[in-house]
Amino acid sequence: MSNTYSEVWDLDVFFEGGSDSPAFAEHLKSAGKDIASFKKEVESWQPADKKSEGERLASLVEMFDGAARKVRQAGAFVSCLHAQNTADKKAGQLKSAVTELSASLQTALTIFDQKLSSFSESVWEELVQEGLLQELRFVLTERRERAAEKLSEKEESAINALSVDGYHSWGQMYDLLVGNTKINYKEESLSVGQAANKLSDADRSVRKEIFAQWEKAWGENEDAFAKTLNHLAGFRLNVYKLRGWEDVLKEPLDINRMKKETLDAMWEVISDNKEPFVQFLNRKAKLLGLEKLSWYDLDAPIGGTESKMSYQEGAEFIIENFEQFGKEKADFAKMAFENNWIEAEDRPGKAPGGFHTFFPESSQSRIFMTYSGTPSNVSTLAHELGHGFHTYAMRDLHLLNRNYAMNVAETASTFAEMIVSDASVKNAKTKEEKLSLLEDKIQRSVALLMNIHSRFLFETKFYEERKQGVVTAERLGELMGNAQTEAYGGALDQYHPLFWASKLHFFITGVPFYNFPYTFGYLFSLGIYAMAQEEGKGYEEKYIALLKDSASMTVEDLAQKHLNVDLTKKDFWEKAVRMCVEDVEEFMALIEE
Repeated sequence: MSNTYSEVWDLDVFFEGGSDSPAFAEHLKSAGKDIASFKKEVESWQPADKKSEGERLASLVEMFDGAARKVRQAGAFVSCLHAQNTADKKAGQLKSAVTELSASLQTALTIFDQKLSSFSESVWEELVQEGLLQELRFVLTERRERAAEKLSEKEESAINALSVDGYHSWGQMYDLLVGNTKINYKEESLSVGQAANKLSDADRSVRKEIFAQWEKAWGENEDAFAKTLNHLAGFRLNVYKLRGWEDVLKEPLDINRMKKETLDAMWEVISDNKEPFVQFLNRKAKLLGLEKLSWYDLDAPIGGTESKMSYQEGAEFIIENFEQFGKEKADFAKMAFENNWIEAEDRPGKAPGGFHTFFPESSQSRIFMTYSGTPSNVSTLAHELGHGFHTYAMRDLHLLNRNYAMNVAETASTFAEMIVSDASVKNAKTKEEKLSLLEDKIQRSVALLMNIHSRFLFETKFYEERKQGVVTAERLGELMGNAQTEAYGGALDQYHPLFWASKLHFFITGVPFYNFPYTFGYLFSLGIYAMAQEEGKGYEEKYIALLKDSASMTVEDLAQKHLNVDLTKKDFWEKAVRMCVEDVEEFMALIEE
């Protein structure tokens, strides 16, 4: 191996000293000053309905840009501190401080957006014809249109102020509860991240025991989790009601720059094509010697053993296969490994899951996960590097033109994942290894087309019931069980009714309905991946062009421009799902040999 890559990231390059960093304390003060200056300028601005306002508007945009960079830098740092050590209480306090800064910036932006909406259509069209404003035309027009759909400046500012303790703090309460949740296994006290990794253990008795302890741990605090979820949803619904928004999907669809027709077409095609995946799960049950799979068998390796890759091997494998797609992607991954941008060490006290975050003032990414050598871990690592490459591809754009929505964010990550999982299957040395790796690839389809679907079904039903009043922990379990039964086509004999409590995504305050964008990104990336396979290495340039456009147009326009497809029609989604079904068919054929 040419390099030995560290499994621990470097955060000192940003602010030395972790949560006690004096430099970070100064950064927070500086961010507060920048926000205050921006807010003062915005408040004093009384825009005339004339083209001559263009210069002042451009100046305000740059002030916003500077303040936003500082707040995002702070948010990324605090997220990393908390994830690497959930017992870091100072990091929790700093998170609250960053939340207050974000709310303060949002208040200033609310005033700014309202003033954007005061321009007449004709003057606005003149304003965005040249220079910086022309470059930012899409995002500024989007802000102006969204502002017109909201309440008055004063009312929206009040909502932002109240959200610090009345909304975001409930999300932080969830983080606190999870940080204190321990899964007891034999003589060990595991973090939820460590326990989750054991749900893919080859020994069913291990999985069964871990799952029993998992359910017990989440169940012990279910009332607190239910209270938290109810308050989050209640706050959101009250805001929607004040704005006159009846459909709970309005905001998530707006955020994802996506039409309802597109979402409906996608889920309809998925619902119509569940049968092959049900058959796959039934066949997997037989391979494991079971009548039916239980929830804790979903990630079980077939054949009783599972191939393992050390972190070093996983890194080299990812770089090597990114290279088959394009040089820029491979060079980015190499840079991330060599410069210690990744926190992957398997140790107690870390937060569960994985994420990518970006430090805009430093133009660097950081990736968080817990790596234990499974094929799934390698895929997760590739997935997060895909997110990193997305931000890297946009590095020369204005910050406002880099705010891509979650659904296209998941496109870049799942595209990267696809490269690595396909390579794993092709490089398999034996039939058994190929089956195991192909099964891991199909599991991704099961997760995105069944698990995520269950989350969407659950959350949709939960919000409808929450409109009528508080939903009990018991009822949340029923809703979750029903959603999982429907989404998995009844393929399992035991589900995970406390999934609503154990899944962070239901408690995220920044983005409502943190589910369907994953499925969109997965299937959208399949369409792009098919084109990439047809064109070979030369496609990387076109791929980067698509990523660069991903924050400055709707997903429907993005697909039309770069793929020449209509996302509101079923055709595209049927072709994408068909690619997933082909993996199942290959698996079934291999079993019969």
